[in-house]
Amino acid sequence: MEKNKNDDALNLWSGVFFGVGIVAFLDEAIFHQLLHWHHFYDKATLSVGLISDGLFHAFSWFATVAGLFMLAQLRKRNVWKKQKWIGSLLLGAGVFQLYDGTIQHKLMKIHQIRYNVEIFYYDLTWNVIAILLIIIGIVLIKKKSSIPHQKVGGMNA
Repeated sequence: MEKNKNDDALNLWSGVFFGVGIVAFLDEAIFHQLLHWHHFYDKATLSVGLISDGLFHAFSWFATVAGLFMLAQLRKRNVWKKQKWIGSLLLGAGVFQLYDGTIQHKLMKIHQIRYNVEIFYYDLTWNVIAILLIIIGIVLIKKKSSIPHQKVGGMNA
């Protein structure tokens, strides 16, 4: 199928949505459910916190599924750029994590990573990982693909 100018944008947004969805899911599953460190919204009752976790979980899956539907379209049309997509995934994951660590944790104060501990090291680790994900993602997006396009069975690989 013929490539068009929107293919790059679709590769970017598919990866970003998938990255946001996956990191949000991991945050919710690990820190909210398994470790019980916090809820998405900790400024109210436990019931409100659990409801907010459910809404956050739904958001994460909507983003993940949207990214996967876009990926399926890219693959079907044979215009998926794997390296740029992985870079976009990392960019989306890092941007979400940095937003969470700065806006939600510090500016809005709707929750912290963990309570009743020295939070500085948790915040530092959280935000440094986010920045590293963003940097690696941008490098992969900007880097020229090392995988040449080849004809495989009459179709571009």
